Amino acid sequence: MNKFTTTSFAKSKKEGRKISMLTAYDYSTAKLLDEAGVDSILVGDSLGMVVLGYENTLQVTIDDMIHHTKAVARGVKNAMVIGDMPFLSYHVSIEETIKNAGRLIQEGNAHAVKLEGGTEIIPQVEALVKAQIPVIGHLGLTPQSVNMFGGFKVQGKVEDQAKKMVEDAKQLQKAGAFAIVLECIPEKLAELISKSIEIPTIGIGAGKYCDGQVLVTQDMLGMFSNFTPKFVKKYADLGDSIRKAVTDYCSEIQNGVFPETKHTF
Repeated sequence: MNKFTTTSFAKSKKEGRKISMLTAYDYSTAKLLDEAGVDSILVGDSLGMVVLGYENTLQVTIDDMIHHTKAVARGVKNAMVIGDMPFLSYHVSIEETIKNAGRLIQEGNAHAVKLEGGTEIIPQVEALVKAQIPVIGHLGLTPQSVNMFGGFKVQGKVEDQAKKMVEDAKQLQKAGAFAIVLECIPEKLAELISKSIEIPTIGIGAGKYCDGQVLVTQDMLGMFSNFTPKFVKKYADLGDSIRKAVTDYCSEIQNGVFPETKHTF
């Protein structure tokens, strides 16, 4: 398999080949995903909830993101590694935005960065692209705006919202973004956006007409049980397997079954 790049994203859309994306936050998971052939790995700020145990993504810092992106990048040979820009890392000034995104690329070894928002972040996207930093946009349910939305709710259900989202997508493309994540929006709207722009859309809870799909790995493997969004399909139940393995381990220690002679020097 060849390295998946920004060019691969464009080529995939042109050829009608769907793009696969999953999240990872550590070396060993990233290595497994890469070996299994996933196209791209997002080091998401979902890190806050599934790895650090926060209530939402707002407490995640740029240093957290660099630390975990660096670990992921070490485990990857072919997949594209995308680092999420966390809350307030691109809202203060253009200078701060470039500095923080630059750190994700330079220190974190990410190949691209992802930013949430539409027309309001166009100056940041343009500045990053000008600084040779590849950018993925993110529209719909943008978790960093959870307080503004009043919770995790489907976006784009009313006409004004939907129209703005189509316009936002076009503006992000014009500003130089090479792909856009569409989260928790009606399937028809995602289809409309995907047809309205030339860059690929990556859906999460946005239906089958997107140019690719992304899920949180811990969700699709059944390892994160605090809540399961409607859009998640569980491909395995590793949570149960891990609990059983640990229970057996503890029991064998208590009963003198482990370690056996073959585990002993």
